Amino acid sequence: MPCNASSADRLMIDAARLSQSIQDFGRIGALPNGGVCRLALTDTEKAGRDELVRRMQGLGLTVHIDTIGNIFGTRAGQDANAGTIMIGSHIDTVSTGGLYDGTLGVLAGLEVIAALNDAHLETRRAITVAAFTNEEGARFQPDMLGSLVFVGGMPLQDALDTLAADGTRLGTELKRIGYAGSDDGPRNIVAYFELHIEQGPVLEAETVQIGVVSGVQGISWHEITVHGRSAHAGTTPMALRSDAGLAASLIVQRAYEMTQAIGSDQLMTTGTMRLTPDLVNVVAEKAVFTVDLRNPSGAALKQADVSLLQIAEDVAAETGTRVTCRPLARFDPIIFDQRLVESVEKTAQSLGYSTRHLHSGAGHDAQMIARIAPAAMIFVPSAGGISHNIREFTSPDDLARGTTVLAQLVSGQAGLMKE
Repeated sequence: MPCNASSADRLMIDAARLSQSIQDFGRIGALPNGGVCRLALTDTEKAGRDELVRRMQGLGLTVHIDTIGNIFGTRAGQDANAGTIMIGSHIDTVSTGGLYDGTLGVLAGLEVIAALNDAHLETRRAITVAAFTNEEGARFQPDMLGSLVFVGGMPLQDALDTLAADGTRLGTELKRIGYAGSDDGPRNIVAYFELHIEQGPVLEAETVQIGVVSGVQGISWHEITVHGRSAHAGTTPMALRSDAGLAASLIVQRAYEMTQAIGSDQLMTTGTMRLTPDLVNVVAEKAVFTVDLRNPSGAALKQADVSLLQIAEDVAAETGTRVTCRPLARFDPIIFDQRLVESVEKTAQSLGYSTRHLHSGAGHDAQMIARIAPAAMIFVPSAGGISHNIREFTSPDDLARGTTVLAQLVSGQAGLMKE
């Protein structure tokens, strides 16, 4: 039968073990000046996957790999029909990533399992620690691809046929590294929790210890290609050019002005731009760039999408160029399960931690799982608000606080049993 509250208090994480675990895992794909590079489905990320599976098995978890390479390690519950509590995130990184983005959520999940093992506690429900494939979208697009396929938001074959910038096929890489699984993964998910660094400056600036995440803002990615005409930079008058580089720059500038007009919640980023032939003395004949639009309002995000495409067409007409636009990803804003969000807040406050509600500016696997199960997130501060950067850092004390909240939430939802 379920144990009383005093037994739940016995579930104590080992803060030093957690911190060391993260540092040790950070050696996989370590960069010379700090940080890590574990791009999805590379040999380095395979090494991370192998290590994760080894750790899961060492904790007595049953490991399953699904058809898109998501890794699930499950600790059985006493009631096989009661479903599972899932803790998840990812271990892939951007090319200049830090030690905490994604990895914290997975390794904190393993720390919760280790704490249960240490205390010799059983749970009524199973607990599953999940690591989802290609969350970052740094190598294959869209981001959060593994969790998107898991919830049925993207056909498996479409995902397997996705190509990286160098033409590498995702399904081929998945098979090459030995993680093309055959399982479906757990389906009866009672609750999903994801512990993550904030990746922004709010918690640190306001000296708040735990971020209670109410939802994730919508994301819309576009790839815009401008087709112009190459010409000599010294002999072609400005008025007679069809300059793809100029057109691309104007689109970016006007898109930025458009986001300012919509309001402070609207964000816009151009993270990549490539010019052809990429020569200093030649007018560019082609420009390919991306635009990342984000907003917690679905209506406002749709307005930004429409405005961006109109801006591109207007600039093309003005500059004598031609544009084509290709959508790369589109995710509507997500509001997390209110009951679980309140549980995060109450649990953190009961532990004496300060809290603040905030919306996530970054995309997370949790927003995908929220399509099929109640989901919530816990944020801990990021030093300087820095992430996707080798200087990314969260203090051991903050890591411990976030993982302690996670442990209490999971043990409560899973239902601790008397020995």
